[in-house]
Amino acid sequence: MSKEKPKDHQALYRKYRPASWDEVLGQEHVVKALTGAITQGKIAHAYLFAGSRGTGKTSIARIFAGVVGTTGSDLYEIDAASNRGIDDVRALRESVQTLPFESPYKVYIIDEVHMLTKEAFNALLKTLEEPPHFVIFILATTELNKVPDTIVSRCQTFTFKKPTQTILKELVLDIAKKEGYKIDAASAELIALLGDGSFRDTHGILQKVLSSTAGKAVALEEVERITGAPKTALVNSLLTGIASGDTASALQAIRAARDENVDMKTFAKLLLRKLRAALLVRFDPAYAARMADEFTEEDTAFLKKLAADKQAKLTGDTIVTFLDAHDRTGSSAIPELPLELAVIKLAGGEEGK
Repeated sequence: MSKEKPKDHQALYRKYRPASWDEVLGQEHVVKALTGAITQGKIAHAYLFAGSRGTGKTSIARIFAGVVGTTGSDLYEIDAASNRGIDDVRALRESVQTLPFESPYKVYIIDEVHMLTKEAFNALLKTLEEPPHFVIFILATTELNKVPDTIVSRCQTFTFKKPTQTILKELVLDIAKKEGYKIDAASAELIALLGDGSFRDTHGILQKVLSSTAGKAVALEEVERITGAPKTALVNSLLTGIASGDTASALQAIRAARDENVDMKTFAKLLLRKLRAALLVRFDPAYAARMADEFTEEDTAFLKKLAADKQAKLTGDTIVTFLDAHDRTGSSAIPELPLELAVIKLAGGEEGK
């Protein structure tokens, strides 16, 4: 009896990483500049791609290499985090002197370039100043401030933007469909939010959800359970307590989230999302028509009712207070403390407001 061959469980971020300019999302300004330079034959010898993790820097570097005719045998990817010393760069300097095997260009992609030592940067600088005509360097970094100005000045620098939540949501919906799953808009919105501006992280969260789902339909409750995101009821309880001025109820919701080991940064982000929605509905009725694309039917009704209550304490100051709490949450010794202080401040229990 022959055994069935196991399915290939390729990571989604590898399977769906862009392979052409048309597949790149959210970096139109970079794509336009690079394609324009290639079309006009104005290819620089050194580029610097700067941006937060998971924004597509390496993917675009690979696409660029392919478009200029560089094959796999002439494409070199170097992780500066593990090849950061002067000896590594000296070896690189020797390597660039040899002609390409079969391509018009040899392309060197140096990832996390800010990790190089001072001596390594000095050695690299000499190569960047006078590289062979067939060599192109593409340096990538998540921390541009750590790259010496002498290196930056010798490169064409491109700043990569974090993808918007809308882009990430559409990505989730598209990939889920291609993988044979049905996922609702609210679930896709939550996964996009948890992805926090990173294509790679969003892919990873979606893969975790799809891998843990028994059937082919993904519900919001399941996404919350699998990702450890706060339950909708908890966020709504906190929001209700804030809107009604019931400080004790709001504080109890925060404690309940803590007891369930909810990540307070995520809790604050979900709260801000709903505070914003309720405020927009109150002052822009047209926004209500778009809420079905972001929230479940139950949440939409809840937020509309909250917005219609003229006594509800929903103001710009409320959002500003919780924005500040969100920013402080990651650095607080007690994760839930910034949220608790925000609730107390809004209740008038903090002096010097």
